[in-house]
Amino acid sequence: MVKVDGYEVPEGLYYSKDFAWVKIEGDKVRMGITDYAQKQLREIVYADLPEVGAEVKQNEPYGTLESVKAVSVVVAAISGTVEEVNTEVLSKPELLNEDPYVKGWLIVVKPSNLQAELPNLMDFDKAVEWHKSQIK
Repeated sequence: MVKVDGYEVPEGLYYSKDFAWVKIEGDKVRMGITDYAQKQLREIVYADLPEVGAEVKQNEPYGTLESVKAVSVVVAAISGTVEEVNTEVLSKPELLNEDPYVKGWLIVVKPSNLQAELPNLMDFDKAVEWHKSQIK
């Protein structure tokens, strides 16, 4: 992991320009929001996420996060069927601020077209450069 101006960017993940991260876990992917996103939102007080079985599409909203500052949509980094929802985040949305990459994950998806969609995401090196460009 590196820090870009105080924002954590872990290795081994893929990133979208919608401030989402993706971790490939076998034939599934786990998704969440980046450290940059949670710090921009500040204190997150509510999360609205899809139910298990729902379909999400790459680059389309699938939920919302409400903070003391604003309500923001959460955009899917990968298309597929939701297999797990982090119910702990629903009851304790502050986990997104405390630990966005481990305890604060949002959903686990069975991808419908991972190999075609993965090239649309940034790998670690590209994500570091992109974060630097966001901070300027």
